[in-house]
Amino acid sequence: MKRADVAYVLLLDEAKEKVLIVKNIGEIGSYYTLPGGAVEEGETLPEAAVREVKEETGLHVEVSGIVSVMEAFFEARGHHAIFFIFEGEVKGGDINISMPDEIEEVVWMEVEEAERYLSLPEGVKELLLRTAPYTNWGRVQHTLSQGVDGE
Repeated sequence: MKRADVAYVLLLDEAKEKVLIVKNIGEIGSYYTLPGGAVEEGETLPEAAVREVKEETGLHVEVSGIVSVMEAFFEARGHHAIFFIFEGEVKGGDINISMPDEIEEVVWMEVEEAERYLSLPEGVKELLLRTAPYTNWGRVQHTLSQGVDGE
């Protein structure tokens, strides 16, 4: 199976009552997800998350800690997907569907309603109280076989 890393962003409105979601056009019907998508070669997870949100929604965002990590095996496609969900904040832009062949709708939806559509752990608001930090070590020059102290 081919490994696919996917970066999503959880964006809540200022009152933390609504979450931004996109309605994707699928082969067997439309479905909701958080904004985000596949990580491209050479791209960090946060870079992919920010790029995908801009492409799908028109919004400029900043991401911080990781809210959740999930995985799934898509047998029909032969993909093993790892989903990284970042906490995010809207910094600018206007909602605009620039890919109408992929995205049907971008909507701020009540959190409780969105939880029914999205594959997220229950209690989205509570997730933001316990985010895990994301750290990028950059390009590491040593190999694991050298050991921790370089031996």
